[in-house]
Amino acid sequence: PSLSALALISASLATASAFCGLPASAPCAAHAARSRLPSLPSRHSMHNQHNKVFSLIPQTRGLRGGGAGVSRAMSGVPQDTVDGGGVIDEEKYEEERLRKDQEAMKAMQQVMERASNAREEDGGFHNLRNPWKWEIRKRVWDYMEANDIARNPRPVHHRIPNFEGAELAAAQLCSLPEFQSAQVVKVNPDTPQKEVRFGVLSSGKTLMAPQPRLRTGFFSTLTRGAVPEGAVREACTSVGMAKYGSPVDLEEKIKVDLVVVGSTAVCPKTGARIGKGEGFAELEYGMLRWMGAITDKTLVVTTVNDCQVVDDIPSGELVKHDVSVDVICTPTRIIRVEKPVPKPEGIYWDLLSPEKLSQVRVLQKLKRIIEAQTGEKLPTGPTEKLPPLAERNGPNARG
Repeated sequence: PSLSALALISASLATASAFCGLPASAPCAAHAARSRLPSLPSRHSMHNQHNKVFSLIPQTRGLRGGGAGVSRAMSGVPQDTVDGGGVIDEEKYEEERLRKDQEAMKAMQQVMERASNAREEDGGFHNLRNPWKWEIRKRVWDYMEANDIARNPRPVHHRIPNFEGAELAAAQLCSLPEFQSAQVVKVNPDTPQKEVRFGVLSSGKTLMAPQPRLRTGFFSTLTRGAVPEGAVREACTSVGMAKYGSPVDLEEKIKVDLVVVGSTAVCPKTGARIGKGEGFAELEYGMLRWMGAITDKTLVVTTVNDCQVVDDIPSGELVKHDVSVDVICTPTRIIRVEKPVPKPEGIYWDLLSPEKLSQVRVLQKLKRIIEAQTGEKLPTGPTEKLPPLAERNGPNARG
Protein backbone atom coordinates (compact mmCIF):
# COMPACT_ATOMS: atom_id res chain seq x y z
CA PRO A 1 0.00 0.00 0.00
CA SER A 2 1.15 3.54 -0.68
CA LEU A 3 1.58 6.39 1.78
CA SER A 4 -1.37 8.09 0.11
CA ALA A 5 -3.59 5.65 1.99
CA LEU A 6 -2.71 7.59 5.13
CA ALA A 7 -4.44 10.64 3.74
CA LEU A 8 -7.66 8.69 3.24
CA ILE A 9 -7.59 7.39 6.80
CA SER A 10 -6.78 10.83 8.16
CA ALA A 11 -9.62 12.37 6.16
CA SER A 12 -12.09 9.99 7.77
CA LEU A 13 -10.74 10.88 11.20
CA ALA A 14 -10.96 14.62 10.56
CA THR A 15 -14.71 14.87 9.95
CA ALA A 16 -15.23 17.06 13.01
CA SER A 17 -15.90 20.76 12.48
CA ALA A 18 -12.64 22.69 12.38
CA PHE A 19 -13.64 25.45 14.75
CA CYS A 20 -10.91 28.07 14.94
CA GLY A 21 -10.52 28.97 18.60
CA LEU A 22 -11.69 28.04 22.08
CA PRO A 23 -12.95 30.50 24.70
CA ALA A 24 -10.66 31.17 27.62
CA SER A 25 -13.46 30.30 30.04
CA ALA A 26 -13.44 26.74 28.70
CA PRO A 27 -9.77 25.86 28.18
CA CYS A 28 -10.62 22.47 26.75
CA ALA A 29 -13.85 23.34 25.03
CA ALA A 30 -13.28 20.77 22.30
CA HIS A 31 -13.64 18.03 24.91
CA ALA A 32 -16.61 19.69 26.56
CA ALA A 33 -18.28 20.17 23.18
CA ARG A 34 -17.93 16.53 22.19
CA SER A 35 -21.72 16.30 21.84
CA ARG A 36 -21.39 18.52 18.75
CA LEU A 37 -18.74 16.27 17.21
CA PRO A 38 -18.76 12.69 15.95
CA SER A 39 -17.99 10.20 18.73
CA LEU A 40 -14.28 9.79 19.26
CA PRO A 41 -13.03 6.20 19.19
CA SER A 42 -12.33 4.40 22.44
CA ARG A 43 -8.80 4.07 23.75
CA HIS A 44 -8.79 0.40 22.71
CA SER A 45 -10.04 1.11 19.20
CA MET A 46 -7.55 3.96 18.84
CA HIS A 47 -4.74 1.55 19.66
CA ASN A 48 -5.97 -0.85 16.96
CA GLN A 49 -6.40 2.01 14.49
CA HIS A 50 -2.86 3.19 15.27
CA ASN A 51 -1.46 -0.23 14.44
CA LYS A 52 -3.46 -0.31 11.20
CA VAL A 53 -2.34 3.19 10.18
CA PHE A 54 1.36 2.62 10.72
CA SER A 55 1.24 -0.79 9.05
CA LEU A 56 0.66 1.16 5.84
CA ILE A 57 4.02 2.92 6.10
CA PRO A 58 6.64 1.07 4.03
CA GLN A 59 9.30 -0.56 6.20
CA THR A 60 12.12 0.74 4.01
CA ARG A 61 15.72 1.23 5.00
CA GLY A 62 17.30 4.59 5.73
CA LEU A 63 17.48 7.01 2.85
CA ARG A 64 20.54 8.92 3.94
CA GLY A 65 23.16 8.86 6.64
CA GLY A 66 24.23 5.94 8.72
CA GLY A 67 23.71 5.13 12.33
CA ALA A 68 26.01 3.84 14.96
CA GLY A 69 25.54 0.25 16.05
CA VAL A 70 24.80 -0.81 19.59
CA SER A 71 28.51 -0.77 20.36
CA ARG A 72 29.01 2.86 19.38
CA ALA A 73 29.41 5.20 22.34
CA MET A 74 27.33 8.37 21.94
CA SER A 75 29.07 11.63 22.73
CA GLY A 76 25.76 12.78 24.16
CA VAL A 77 25.78 10.00 26.78
CA PRO A 78 27.50 10.72 30.09
CA GLN A 79 30.78 8.81 30.17
CA ASP A 80 29.92 7.10 33.41
CA THR A 81 27.02 5.38 31.63
CA VAL A 82 29.26 3.71 29.05
CA ASP A 83 31.35 0.68 29.91
CA GLY A 84 34.91 0.08 28.86
CA GLY A 85 33.82 -1.64 25.65
CA GLY A 86 31.85 1.39 24.50
CA VAL A 87 28.46 -0.27 25.06
CA ILE A 88 25.84 1.88 26.75
CA ASP A 89 24.62 0.72 30.15
CA GLU A 90 20.90 1.00 29.40
CA GLU A 91 19.71 0.55 32.98
CA LYS A 92 22.04 3.20 34.37
CA TYR A 93 21.29 5.59 31.47
CA GLU A 94 17.53 5.34 32.01
CA GLU A 95 17.89 5.58 35.77
CA GLU A 96 19.96 8.75 35.43
CA ARG A 97 17.55 10.24 32.89
CA LEU A 98 14.52 9.63 35.09
CA ARG A 99 16.29 11.01 38.16
CA LYS A 100 17.27 14.21 36.36
CA ASP A 101 13.78 14.61 34.93
CA GLN A 102 12.23 14.23 38.36
CA GLU A 103 14.63 16.79 39.82
CA ALA A 104 13.84 19.28 37.06
CA MET A 105 10.08 18.76 37.37
CA LYS A 106 10.17 19.08 41.15
CA ALA A 107 12.15 22.30 40.89
CA MET A 108 9.71 23.81 38.38
CA GLN A 109 6.79 22.72 40.57
CA GLN A 110 8.32 24.49 43.57
CA VAL A 111 8.68 27.70 41.60
CA MET A 112 5.09 27.51 40.39
CA GLU A 113 3.74 26.69 43.84
CA ARG A 114 5.61 29.58 45.43
CA ALA A 115 4.11 31.95 42.91
CA SER A 116 0.56 30.60 43.09
CA ASN A 117 0.61 30.59 46.90
CA ALA A 118 1.96 34.12 47.14
CA ARG A 119 -0.22 36.74 48.77
CA GLU A 120 -2.60 38.39 46.33
CA GLU A 121 -0.94 41.77 46.78
CA ASP A 122 2.37 40.21 45.76
CA GLY A 123 0.97 39.26 42.39
CA GLY A 124 0.71 35.45 42.57
CA PHE A 125 1.76 34.15 39.14
CA HIS A 126 3.00 37.64 38.35
CA ASN A 127 6.11 36.81 40.36
CA LEU A 128 7.09 34.55 37.46
CA ARG A 129 8.48 35.63 34.11
CA ASN A 130 5.68 35.60 31.50
CA PRO A 131 2.98 34.97 34.14
CA TRP A 132 0.20 34.60 31.57
CA LYS A 133 1.93 31.51 30.18
CA TRP A 134 1.84 29.85 33.60
CA GLU A 135 -1.84 30.61 33.99
CA ILE A 136 -2.62 28.89 30.70
CA ARG A 137 -0.30 25.97 31.47
CA LYS A 138 -1.96 25.30 34.81
CA ARG A 139 -5.44 25.61 33.33
CA VAL A 140 -4.71 23.08 30.58
CA TRP A 141 -2.80 20.64 32.81
CA ASP A 142 -5.56 20.74 35.43
CA TYR A 143 -8.26 20.18 32.82
CA MET A 144 -6.49 17.24 31.20
CA GLU A 145 -6.06 15.52 34.55
CA ALA A 146 -9.59 16.29 35.81
CA ASN A 147 -11.18 14.98 32.60
CA ASP A 148 -8.88 11.96 32.20
CA ILE A 149 -7.51 13.18 28.89
CA ALA A 150 -4.00 12.89 30.31
CA ARG A 151 -2.00 9.73 29.71
CA ASN A 152 1.15 8.39 31.37
CA PRO A 153 3.50 9.65 32.56
CA ARG A 154 1.16 11.33 35.03
CA PRO A 155 0.51 13.79 36.43
CA VAL A 156 1.14 15.79 33.28
CA HIS A 157 1.95 18.98 35.17
CA HIS A 158 5.39 20.39 34.27
CA ARG A 159 5.64 18.11 31.25
CA ILE A 160 4.78 18.25 27.58
CA PRO A 161 1.55 16.42 28.40
CA ASN A 162 0.84 13.00 26.97
CA PHE A 163 -2.76 12.74 25.86
CA GLU A 164 -5.61 10.53 24.73
CA GLY A 165 -5.37 10.13 20.98
CA ALA A 166 -1.64 10.82 20.60
CA GLU A 167 -1.40 7.94 18.09
CA LEU A 168 -4.13 9.44 15.91
CA ALA A 169 -2.56 12.89 16.05
CA ALA A 170 0.72 11.29 14.93
CA ALA A 171 -1.08 9.61 12.03
CA GLN A 172 -2.50 12.97 11.00
CA LEU A 173 1.01 14.42 10.97
CA CYS A 174 2.36 11.50 8.93
CA SER A 175 -0.37 12.12 6.33
CA LEU A 176 0.93 15.64 5.61
CA PRO A 177 2.50 15.96 2.14
CA GLU A 178 5.37 17.89 3.76
CA PHE A 179 6.08 14.90 5.99
CA GLN A 180 5.90 12.43 3.12
CA SER A 181 8.40 14.41 1.07
CA ALA A 182 10.77 15.09 3.98
CA GLN A 183 14.01 13.17 4.34
CA VAL A 184 15.23 14.49 7.71
CA VAL A 185 12.70 15.21 10.47
CA LYS A 186 13.59 16.72 13.84
CA VAL A 187 11.24 15.55 16.62
CA ASN A 188 11.23 16.48 20.31
CA PRO A 189 11.99 13.63 22.76
CA ASP A 190 8.73 13.79 24.77
CA THR A 191 6.29 10.90 25.24
CA PRO A 192 3.30 12.24 23.24
CA GLN A 193 5.51 12.49 20.14
CA LYS A 194 6.88 8.96 20.43
CA GLU A 195 4.54 7.74 17.68
CA VAL A 196 5.75 10.56 15.43
CA ARG A 197 9.32 9.33 15.92
CA PHE A 198 8.13 5.81 15.09
CA GLY A 199 6.46 7.10 11.94
CA VAL A 200 9.67 8.84 10.87
CA LEU A 201 11.79 5.72 11.21
CA SER A 202 9.12 3.41 9.75
CA SER A 203 8.96 5.64 6.66
CA GLY A 204 12.68 5.25 6.01
CA LYS A 205 13.45 8.85 6.94
CA THR A 206 16.27 10.18 9.09
CA LEU A 207 15.14 11.01 12.62
CA MET A 208 16.86 13.84 14.47
CA ALA A 209 16.16 14.17 18.19
CA PRO A 210 17.77 16.22 20.97
CA GLN A 211 19.11 14.84 24.19
CA PRO A 212 16.38 15.42 26.84
CA ARG A 213 16.68 19.01 28.13
CA LEU A 214 19.97 19.22 26.15
CA ARG A 215 21.45 18.00 29.40
CA THR A 216 24.28 15.77 28.21
CA GLY A 217 24.67 16.64 24.57
CA PHE A 218 23.10 18.10 21.47
CA PHE A 219 21.24 16.18 18.74
CA SER A 220 21.47 12.64 17.47
CA THR A 221 20.41 11.31 14.08
CA LEU A 222 19.09 7.84 13.41
CA THR A 223 18.06 5.92 10.30
CA ARG A 224 16.00 2.75 9.96
CA GLY A 225 19.02 0.93 8.60
CA ALA A 226 20.91 1.47 11.87
CA VAL A 227 18.20 -0.25 13.93
CA PRO A 228 18.11 -4.05 14.34
CA GLU A 229 14.95 -5.88 13.35
CA GLY A 230 12.36 -5.69 16.11
CA ALA A 231 14.02 -2.71 17.82
CA VAL A 232 12.32 0.22 16.05
CA ARG A 233 10.11 1.07 19.01
CA GLU A 234 13.05 0.95 21.37
CA ALA A 235 14.91 3.28 19.01
CA CYS A 236 12.14 5.87 19.52
CA THR A 237 13.10 6.24 23.19
CA SER A 238 15.97 8.25 24.70
CA VAL A 239 17.89 5.07 25.45
CA GLY A 240 17.31 3.83 21.92
CA MET A 241 18.58 7.06 20.40
CA ALA A 242 21.69 6.78 22.56
CA LYS A 243 22.25 3.14 21.55
CA TYR A 244 21.68 3.35 17.82
CA GLY A 245 22.01 7.04 16.88
CA SER A 246 24.92 9.12 15.63
CA PRO A 247 25.85 12.39 17.39
CA VAL A 248 25.51 15.66 15.50
CA ASP A 249 28.20 18.28 15.98
CA LEU A 250 27.34 21.97 16.14
CA GLU A 251 29.40 22.68 13.02
CA GLU A 252 28.05 19.74 11.03
CA LYS A 253 26.31 20.50 7.72
CA ILE A 254 22.85 18.99 7.72
CA LYS A 255 19.48 19.98 6.26
CA VAL A 256 16.33 19.42 8.30
CA ASP A 257 13.14 19.31 6.23
CA LEU A 258 10.51 19.33 8.99
CA VAL A 259 10.51 20.30 12.67
CA VAL A 260 8.11 18.71 15.19
CA VAL A 261 7.68 20.28 18.63
CA GLY A 262 5.60 19.36 21.65
CA SER A 263 3.18 21.84 23.23
CA THR A 264 1.12 22.41 26.34
CA ALA A 265 -1.16 24.86 24.52
CA VAL A 266 -1.27 26.30 21.01
CA CYS A 267 -3.28 28.98 19.20
CA PRO A 268 -4.90 28.08 15.84
CA LYS A 269 -4.97 31.70 14.64
CA THR A 270 -1.34 32.74 15.18
CA GLY A 271 0.47 29.44 15.79
CA ALA A 272 1.72 30.79 19.12
CA ARG A 273 2.63 27.88 21.40
CA ILE A 274 3.39 27.35 25.06
CA GLY A 275 5.67 24.54 26.17
CA LYS A 276 6.38 23.28 29.67
CA GLY A 277 8.27 26.38 30.74
CA GLU A 278 11.94 25.49 30.36
CA GLY A 279 12.60 27.02 26.93
CA PHE A 280 14.39 24.09 25.32
CA ALA A 281 12.30 24.04 22.13
CA GLU A 282 13.37 27.65 21.54
CA LEU A 283 17.04 26.86 22.22
CA GLU A 284 16.97 23.86 19.89
CA TYR A 285 15.32 25.89 17.13
CA GLY A 286 17.76 28.77 17.58
CA MET A 287 20.79 26.48 17.35
CA LEU A 288 19.44 24.79 14.22
CA ARG A 289 18.97 28.21 12.62
CA TRP A 290 22.55 29.14 13.49
CA MET A 291 23.78 25.88 11.93
CA GLY A 292 21.87 26.62 8.74
CA ALA A 293 19.98 23.34 9.16
CA ILE A 294 16.63 25.16 8.93
CA THR A 295 15.29 28.48 7.66
CA ASP A 296 12.22 30.54 8.44
CA LYS A 297 10.50 28.56 5.66
CA THR A 298 11.02 25.19 7.38
CA LEU A 299 7.62 23.88 8.47
CA VAL A 300 7.08 23.57 12.24
CA VAL A 301 4.34 21.15 13.34
CA THR A 302 2.92 20.15 16.72
CA THR A 303 0.65 17.31 17.85
CA VAL A 304 -1.82 17.97 20.66
CA ASN A 305 -5.22 16.92 21.97
CA ASP A 306 -8.11 19.13 20.83
CA CYS A 307 -8.40 20.53 24.35
CA GLN A 308 -4.91 22.04 24.07
CA VAL A 309 -6.01 24.28 21.20
CA VAL A 310 -6.86 27.63 22.82
CA ASP A 311 -7.56 31.15 21.60
CA ASP A 312 -6.31 33.27 24.50
CA ILE A 313 -2.55 33.21 23.89
CA PRO A 314 -1.77 36.94 23.48
CA SER A 315 0.54 37.09 20.46
CA GLY A 316 1.49 40.63 21.41
CA GLU A 317 3.03 39.31 24.63
CA LEU A 318 5.30 36.79 22.94
CA VAL A 319 9.06 37.21 23.22
CA LYS A 320 11.19 37.27 20.06
CA HIS A 321 12.67 33.83 20.85
CA ASP A 322 9.24 32.11 21.06
CA VAL A 323 8.75 29.50 18.31
CA SER A 324 5.38 29.47 16.56
CA VAL A 325 3.94 26.52 14.63
CA ASP A 326 2.61 26.34 11.09
CA VAL A 327 0.47 23.21 11.42
CA ILE A 328 -1.44 21.75 14.39
CA CYS A 329 -2.38 18.06 14.28
CA THR A 330 -4.99 16.75 16.73
CA PRO A 331 -6.75 13.37 16.81
CA THR A 332 -9.67 14.85 14.85
CA ARG A 333 -8.28 17.54 12.56
CA ILE A 334 -5.37 19.21 10.83
CA ILE A 335 -5.16 22.99 11.31
CA ARG A 336 -2.98 25.04 8.99
CA VAL A 337 -2.21 28.38 10.61
CA GLU A 338 -2.89 31.16 8.11
CA LYS A 339 -0.67 33.84 9.63
CA PRO A 340 1.84 32.40 12.13
CA VAL A 341 3.79 34.92 14.15
CA PRO A 342 7.43 35.34 13.03
CA LYS A 343 9.94 32.74 14.16
CA PRO A 344 13.26 33.47 15.87
CA GLU A 345 16.35 33.88 13.70
CA GLY A 346 18.76 32.21 16.10
CA ILE A 347 19.84 32.38 19.74
CA TYR A 348 19.11 35.74 21.33
CA TRP A 349 22.03 36.01 23.70
CA ASP A 350 20.72 39.27 25.15
CA LEU A 351 17.76 37.29 26.54
CA LEU A 352 19.74 34.27 27.73
CA SER A 353 20.54 34.54 31.41
CA PRO A 354 23.95 33.43 32.69
CA GLU A 355 22.10 31.02 34.97
CA LYS A 356 20.40 29.31 32.02
CA LEU A 357 23.63 29.28 30.03
CA SER A 358 25.36 27.46 32.89
CA GLN A 359 22.81 24.63 32.64
CA VAL A 360 23.36 23.76 28.96
CA ARG A 361 26.81 22.58 27.95
CA VAL A 362 26.19 22.76 24.19
CA LEU A 363 25.18 26.42 24.51
CA GLN A 364 28.47 27.17 26.24
CA LYS A 365 30.29 25.50 23.34
CA LEU A 366 28.29 27.49 20.77
CA LYS A 367 29.08 30.73 22.59
CA ARG A 368 32.80 29.96 22.47
CA ILE A 369 32.62 29.14 18.75
CA ILE A 370 30.82 32.36 17.85
CA GLU A 371 33.11 34.52 19.99
CA ALA A 372 36.18 32.88 18.45
CA GLN A 373 34.84 33.42 14.93
CA THR A 374 33.83 37.05 15.44
CA GLY A 375 36.48 38.11 17.92
CA GLU A 376 33.74 39.80 19.92
CA LYS A 377 32.17 38.95 23.23
CA LEU A 378 28.47 38.07 23.01
CA PRO A 379 25.97 39.99 25.14
CA THR A 380 24.54 38.42 28.28
CA GLY A 381 20.90 38.44 29.28
CA PRO A 382 19.57 39.58 32.65
CA THR A 383 20.07 37.33 35.63
CA GLU A 384 17.09 35.31 36.72
CA LYS A 385 15.99 33.32 39.73
CA LEU A 386 16.19 29.72 38.60
CA PRO A 387 14.68 26.67 40.34
CA PRO A 388 16.64 25.11 43.23
CA LEU A 389 18.22 22.54 40.90
CA ALA A 390 19.88 25.26 38.86
CA GLU A 391 21.00 27.09 41.98
CA ARG A 392 22.77 23.95 43.19
CA ASN A 393 24.54 23.66 39.85
CA GLY A 394 26.08 27.08 40.43
CA PRO A 395 26.94 29.85 37.99
CA ASN A 396 30.01 28.05 36.64
CA ALA A 397 28.43 24.63 36.21
CA ARG A 398 29.10 22.80 32.97
CA GLY A 399 25.59 21.51 32.31
